[in-house]
Amino acid sequence: MTPLQCLHPGPGSSAGDRRSSHAADPPHVLLVLDQLPANTGGAERIAFRQAALLPRFGYRVSILTFLAHPQSACLVDPPCPTYLLPMTGAYNRSALRAAPAFCSFLQREKVRIVQTFFESSDLWAGVVTKTASDAKLVWSRRDMGILRGGKHHLAYRLLAGMPDAVLAVSEQVRRHAIDVDGVAPERVQTIYNGLDLARWSARREPRERSAPVITTVGNLRHVKGHDVLLEAAAIVRQSLPEARFTIGGEVLEPAYFESLKEQVRRLGLGDHVDFVGGVRDLETHLAGADLFVLPSRSEGFSNAIIEAMAASLPVVATNVGGNAEAVRDGVTGSIVPSDNAPALAQAMLTLLQDPRKGRAMGEAGRTRVAENFTMDAMMGRIAGLYGTLLAEA
Repeated sequence: MTPLQCLHPGPGSSAGDRRSSHAADPPHVLLVLDQLPANTGGAERIAFRQAALLPRFGYRVSILTFLAHPQSACLVDPPCPTYLLPMTGAYNRSALRAAPAFCSFLQREKVRIVQTFFESSDLWAGVVTKTASDAKLVWSRRDMGILRGGKHHLAYRLLAGMPDAVLAVSEQVRRHAIDVDGVAPERVQTIYNGLDLARWSARREPRERSAPVITTVGNLRHVKGHDVLLEAAAIVRQSLPEARFTIGGEVLEPAYFESLKEQVRRLGLGDHVDFVGGVRDLETHLAGADLFVLPSRSEGFSNAIIEAMAASLPVVATNVGGNAEAVRDGVTGSIVPSDNAPALAQAMLTLLQDPRKGRAMGEAGRTRVAENFTMDAMMGRIAGLYGTLLAEA
């Protein structure tokens, strides 16, 4: 049997204290993630925020992962006990060896709800949960299956009746879960990502500057469409030769990053494009921009979009996933076809050449976040769903 390891006991407690007190604890929720990478993604950030806030709604929380990078930011002062169950794959012997430890944890810790993120967690942890415990199973669907292989597509179809509920981050993702995976519509609920708007100061007064600044933030990989942004940047510079572009994000695909640098040289953009790496202070970074662009080829629901709108930036985004559910076309920004550099460039130019219109769209975006995409709204719906599932049990 693969031993389960405690990576961090959580704030103000030891792992032993947590285990010994579970009889008097509120319902225990276990969040299961495939991995805690060095470069934290949107799903990991949302899961850990959720873990931090669920106790306010009367739940005890733990997090479990199958792979943890020692430099993962998630392991720095996590909000709850965090465990590692080492596993190299969901379809090999390591999965079989890990199953008894997972079963034992569910039973010993009296886990009532298991919420999973990504494929191995959904499928492997889901099967073990439903086989070995009475816990309710909640899948978190955050994309349109962009990372799946053939075995994943088949497994999701075969196991479509397994989860008690599926949380989709957008209506487009919800439709994918129903139409492609075959999950019953009544089990799939759209709950948009939320953010803490109090962390985002209101937009500063417009500053006079000689060069407009366009930014995007997203880890560097092909699906994020940075190459399309560079093609559009070359078009924009024909009308606004002083325009500058900043690209924030960790390099997840080194070969793709090398191709982007070559593209910058080929297009003559060397003095106008900055790759700034991982952005630690996102509010300050966005405050230095005039326009936010998301040129993705696929999305579930982009945290980057609502963060940009919280910073009162107008947004130009591609019409994929839930982007058009976040950005109101013509009100808070523009929605353009994916993989279409001329359309992306034209949308950018329209806003850059009319700064007053851009500022008005930015303010409308901040209002939209306050009304639709707050952490309070997200957590209220998740806690409400948990309560319904436990009442049914």
